Amino acid sequence: QVHLVESGGGVVQAGGSLRLSCEASAVVFRINTMGWYHQAPGKQRELVAEISNDDSANYADSGKGRFTISKNNTKNAVYLQMNSLKPEDTGVYFCKADGFDYLNGDFSSWGPGILVTVSS
Repeated sequence: QVHLVESGGGVVQAGGSLRLSCEASAVVFRINTMGWYHQAPGKQRELVAEISNDDSANYADSGKGRFTISKNNTKNAVYLQMNSLKPEDTGVYFCKADGFDYLNGDFSSWGPGILVTVSS
């Protein structure tokens, strides 16, 4: 199995910044894409940003100009730098990875989620 571990959440004042990290682990695997999703209280889970093998990135309109996604292939890690945070950014952020596990085949894995609270 491919396991994802997230870190970097917490409580910040509006206008502040956070950097979320996610590391993937398995015996032998490759990752095709990694991304971050946001689920506000009582709302559906929505894509925030994703990044592929060629380093191309896509952003939801809500985070454009404020959020930056990046990755470290050696560490099998993805990061989300969040600046100018707003109260509506509050919620649980989930890391997602898609790829191929050489022991189990294609995979699509979610992290357990990490809480971000932005106070006004």
